[in-house]
Amino acid sequence: MKVRDLYRDFALRPVEAAGYLPALTHQQLNTSLMGHPNTIAWLLWHAGREVDMQLAELTGAEEVWRAEGFRERFDLGPIGDTMGYGHTPAEAALIVVNSQQLLVEYLTAALNACVAYADQLEEGEWDEIVDRSWEVPVTRGVRLVSLVDDAAQHVGQAAYVAGALTA
Repeated sequence: MKVRDLYRDFALRPVEAAGYLPALTHQQLNTSLMGHPNTIAWLLWHAGREVDMQLAELTGAEEVWRAEGFRERFDLGPIGDTMGYGHTPAEAALIVVNSQQLLVEYLTAALNACVAYADQLEEGEWDEIVDRSWEVPVTRGVRLVSLVDDAAQHVGQAAYVAGALTA
């Protein structure tokens, strides 16, 4: 199996998992569980944003957020342009989304952009160092895997919260 084929399968798993979430109301999407500031809406939004922003940094391309009109569709204002890392509880509370479908569409678009980028990479490009700011320099392949891993973790957290809210 080629690396790009393996990556494609891996990268689309968070999309598949997000598609299995139960249909949630606006209130359920935007409810914090046991006082934790990250709602399901925040978790899914963040999963898409962290992929999108870091991929754009890696590729030099425009973020899907702007290029495909998600910024306008979400209508979150300036907080929507952030990634979510380091949000205070008050900032996290500003991520209010009415549409589960929109959240899944954005995550899908961001991860499809990852797959499209990975599909055009040659085998040797996966090993190129893209970030020397870490003690062990980060390769392109490690960065691409990290993006999907983080998205998968956040979708998993959203599934846990959805289960708790719909049980």
